[in-house]
Amino acid sequence: MKKYWQVSLLVIVTLVTSGCQDATIEVDDGGNFEEKDWRGRWTLVNYWAEWCGPCRDEIPELNEIQKMGSKLGVHVVGVNYDGVTGDALTSLVKTMGINFPVLLEDPRARWELAVPSILPTTLLINPNGELVTILIGPQTVESLLEAVGSAQISAVTVRTPAWG
Repeated sequence: MKKYWQVSLLVIVTLVTSGCQDATIEVDDGGNFEEKDWRGRWTLVNYWAEWCGPCRDEIPELNEIQKMGSKLGVHVVGVNYDGVTGDALTSLVKTMGINFPVLLEDPRARWELAVPSILPTTLLINPNGELVTILIGPQTVESLLEAVGSAQISAVTVRTPAWG
């Protein structure tokens, strides 16, 4: 009976602690994007496809945000809408001039979202890893910075003085 309780305790501890580990998503360059990477800074998750003209037009804008990211506290990750992987994805990323990590697994389930029906679609994730807004259609550096800035302002609660 004692052995039964030891095994049961071991199983419970394993289950509880496994839920505490960060989820990891592999990226196109062989690295990893861990759940902790969602925290502490703003994240733009962009859905794109090779056949999507507006997606192609938007990529330089996303590259610019990624380039400025460390100064802004914002980073960009992409998701290939068609689920291309391996050498085909590596080639596609190079051909399209994508300079931000492309996730090999779609993270939308963490926010309980359906597959985007319009491309490009960009998710704005706050530093706590929570979905703030969904941007539909091609974005510019200005529109992306405005979305992040508006979200940052909305996140700050300003107390109104009580007059009287």
